[in-house]
Parts: sequence; structure tokens; C-alpha cells
Amino acid sequence: MIKKLGIIFLVIFLIAVSSACNKDSTTTASNDKGSKAKDKQVELTFMMWGNEAHQEVYNKLIGKFNETHPNIKVKMESVPFPDYQQKITVLAAGRELPDVGWVAERMVPQFMQNGILDDVSSFKDDKEYKMDDFFPSTLDLFRKDDKLFGIPFSTPPEVLFYNKDLFLKAGEKTPNEHVQAGTWNWEQFEKSAKAISAKGTYGANFFRDWNTWIPLLSHTWSYGGDLFDKNQTKFTWNSSQGVETLKMLDRMMFKDGSHPKAGEQVSFESGKIGMFFDVYSYVSRAREVKDFAWDIAPLPEGPEGRFPMLGQAGYGLFKGSKHPEEAKELLKFFTSHEGISATSTYFVPPRESVLSSDEFVNQPNNPPAESIKRAVIDEMDNARLQAGHIEWQKIDNAIQFGFDELFGQLKKPEDILKGMEDKIDPLLKK
Repeated sequence: MIKKLGIIFLVIFLIAVSSACNKDSTTTASNDKGSKAKDKQVELTFMMWGNEAHQEVYNKLIGKFNETHPNIKVKMESVPFPDYQQKITVLAAGRELPDVGWVAERMVPQFMQNGILDDVSSFKDDKEYKMDDFFPSTLDLFRKDDKLFGIPFSTPPEVLFYNKDLFLKAGEKTPNEHVQAGTWNWEQFEKSAKAISAKGTYGANFFRDWNTWIPLLSHTWSYGGDLFDKNQTKFTWNSSQGVETLKMLDRMMFKDGSHPKAGEQVSFESGKIGMFFDVYSYVSRAREVKDFAWDIAPLPEGPEGRFPMLGQAGYGLFKGSKHPEEAKELLKFFTSHEGISATSTYFVPPRESVLSSDEFVNQPNNPPAESIKRAVIDEMDNARLQAGHIEWQKIDNAIQFGFDELFGQLKKPEDILKGMEDKIDPLLKK
């Protein structure tokens, strides 16, 4: 009996030992598998349209990301802004989209319609990410059907960069002095532009490049007009307000000589432009100016008020990524407090904690803090998001064709806008 009990206990012991060994072996194999997955080298592509200064910021950010994700290599590609949307469209057709990329407000409707943006709604479930730190309005552009298809990184209103030395030389009040006096309107803007112009020097420039006509909408808005109706079913720039906007540009170009003519390559940095319209992110270039004093100011106002264009940009997680989880990790890092703080060197941050920080306002070679408050922070409530539409590329081409007619003095503003309307209305009804 005792012998039988001994055998039974021995069998139980051997089974227990065998089971434990198998469990340890399984656990070890599982850990090895998880470790190998984490250590697996992957490459992600990040696409943007930024300049060299922007790329330098992202190189540093990617370096920080690699400290905690050494197995993820991030390849950055930059495409000029005018070509970016078309580039993404071509890559989508060939199923060669980047993993993560910049998206501008005018691109988002088309990218959503084409189904090339992935849902990132799950980010809100990550408590450490702190989604509630984003201004809710900055996320509206990316929402559709209770899903979120992007995260903003830049929400800058358009501002006026101006050459203080040219105003001083001409004995003219600066835009900020006019703002303080309550006299900074579009009529005064034209007068100031003409007064500070000289041979080879122009008082103002609306165009970042000759395809970027959007800043002129601020003039139309301030007189009560708009590009489309509320439902985007009709082109409404063919109006008295739109005609006056084009007439203003025509006067400045061909009568006053206070604006460059199409094709002239005269930059603000050269010191030959008195006032330049662009979103705040242009400050990355302006900070490098050493040859003259400059500042920023709010846009001129019209009878209906002052309405700067809001140049929103964000990140999209593109569908079809071979490494979707790693791409999400990169996007989370770019839009974390750390990532948004880094990019706020050049962009107006969408996170409240960063926008309200001294680090954002008091950066090296920045405009004065009071100018940033007046032209950027105080204007956020007045800013309007530029129109977007799934047919934007065709709409933009029709509008650019009209501007070519104006630049060549081929037609009057009224006829140009009528031509735009005839081409664009059918696109809006599709």
C-alpha cells in the first residue's frame, strides 16, 4: 500500500514539474515573440510641405521619437505646397501613400471623400494623450460621422508682416499705430502701400506665390461677401464685394504701382516689400531677417469687421500603411504636448496648454509679445476657415485662370468673376 502511494505521489510530482516546465517554455516563447515584434525594424514615411526650418524641427522630433522607438525609422519627404494635393492623389491611385502626412484644410474634404484617411478616434481613450487639451473647434475640420480623421498642429490666422524701416523712411504711421488709432482699414492700407512704394520697392504683396490668391478673401469678407454660399452650392464671389476686391488689386498693380506684377520675384525678406500677407507660420523665415526691422499687425478692417483667413493644417494617418500601429505611435508623438510644443516654434498651437505658455510667445527673434497678442491670439475669434470642397482642385484652377486674365489685363474684374462663376457653379452642383 505504501509502495503504491509512493508511486502515485511520484507520478503527480513528475506531472507538476512537466507542466511548470511547459508553462515556462510557453511564457518564454511568448515573451521572445513580443520582444521580437517590438524589435522588428520598420520604416515609416512622413510627408509634408515645410521649408528647411520646419524640417529641422521635425528631424529633432524624430530623434526624440527614436529614443523610445528605436526600431522605427522615419523617412521625411517634402513636397512644394502647390503640388502637394495632386501628389497625394497620384500616390493614392498607385497605393503608395505615406504613412503619416500633413493635410491642409482645403484638402481634407477630398481626402475624406476618397476614403484615404484612417480613423484616429481611439486617441481619446488614451488618458495620457489628453485629447481634451485641444481646442474643440480645431478638431471640427477632421470630424465626420462621429469619427476623427486627423489631428491639427497649426491653427494660425493670417497676419500682416510689415517692414518698419520703409514706414519710418516715408514718414508714415505703421499698421500697428493705425490699429491703435482706430484707422486701420482697407482705404488706409491702399494709401499706406502707395506712400511707401518707390522704384523697385512695393508697398504690399498679397501673394506667397502667384497661385496663392486666398489672402484676398479677407478683403471680400470684411465687406460682407464670400466665395460660396453657406451650403457651397453656388459661387458667390461674383458680387459687388468680389468685384471691389479685384479692382483693389488691379489699382495697386497697374495704377499705383504699389504691388508687384505677376511673375516678379520680390520677397519680403529682400526688404523690397512693405507689407506682406501670410499666416503666422511665415515667422520662421521672418526671424532670419537681419537687414531691417519688422513687425506683425492685424489685417485691415472693412465695414463688416476684420476677418483673417484661418490657415489650419493637421496630420493625417493614411490608409494602407504596412505598419498602422507604428504609424499611430508616430502620430501620437507628433501631436502630444511635447510634439506640439516643438512645432509651436513656427505654428499657432491647437493645444490650450501650449498656446497659453510663455514658451510660445517669448521665442528668440519673435515679434514683440504685444504684437503676437494683437495680431494672432486676439484675432482667433474673428478668423475664418478657408473654403474646402471635394472639387477644390478644379475650382482652384478656374480661379487661377481668372487671375491670369487680370494679371494680363485681358478682361475687367466683372467679366473675370462672371467667367469664374460659369466654370465653378457646375462643379458645386455635382
